Amino acid sequence: MPPGYLRALLFTDPAIVVLTVVMGSISLATSLFDRNGRRQHRIARFWSRMLLRVCGVKMRVEGVEKITPDCCFVLAANHCSLMDTPVVLGYMPVQFRFFAKKVLFRIPFLGTHLRRSGHLPVVREDPRASIKSLSEGARIIRENKVSVLLFPEGSRSENGKLKDFKEGAAYIAIKAGVPVIPIAIVGTAEVLPIKSMHIRPGRVSLLVGDPIPTAGLKLQSRGPLTQQIREAIGKMLAEATCPKLSKTL
Repeated sequence: MPPGYLRALLFTDPAIVVLTVVMGSISLATSLFDRNGRRQHRIARFWSRMLLRVCGVKMRVEGVEKITPDCCFVLAANHCSLMDTPVVLGYMPVQFRFFAKKVLFRIPFLGTHLRRSGHLPVVREDPRASIKSLSEGARIIRENKVSVLLFPEGSRSENGKLKDFKEGAAYIAIKAGVPVIPIAIVGTAEVLPIKSMHIRPGRVSLLVGDPIPTAGLKLQSRGPLTQQIREAIGKMLAEATCPKLSKTL
């Protein structure tokens, strides 16, 4: 029996289910009068922090002081676990919407919640629909004054190395005229491995890099910008040793 399996089975897993059902129901009810999704985002932030604490995840957060309050950004992070989204939701101090797999929008309750919260579907099989979805992300930034989160790798990496980045984050940032915030996440692959259904206690670092400006860039520059985002995240990952927590939350 894997270490911590019995604890997860008897305590952690039931607690996650109860927490998710309760907070999800509150969020769905809130959506009836919260048309811009801001209250729902705050509920999701509370849910994420509670989830991480229930699961015994200790967080180290660095660099959030680089984020200018009341400004909008494209948040671009590496992706190695399903825990990445709760980590960013819980500890990035900005209102944002994220892209989720289209199939998730078809799941009862979850799909309704995603739509009402203003999140966007990822469309990979149809290039035209994909461009439309990315353009919608840029529109949300401009009109709703919120940020957008993407994982440019497109899917989770299994070996801890960055995959090639897709150009969606750069496309949205250039079209909306906002900076990109590179984010490096360390430790979530150990907390929730790809082929596991049980969240393990552990330590996770959320590292925020310097904003990358896009003012004056054209869409033709999305390739070089994408490479710049990847290099910024790769540098933070390479420098992150995370031997101990400098700030436990």
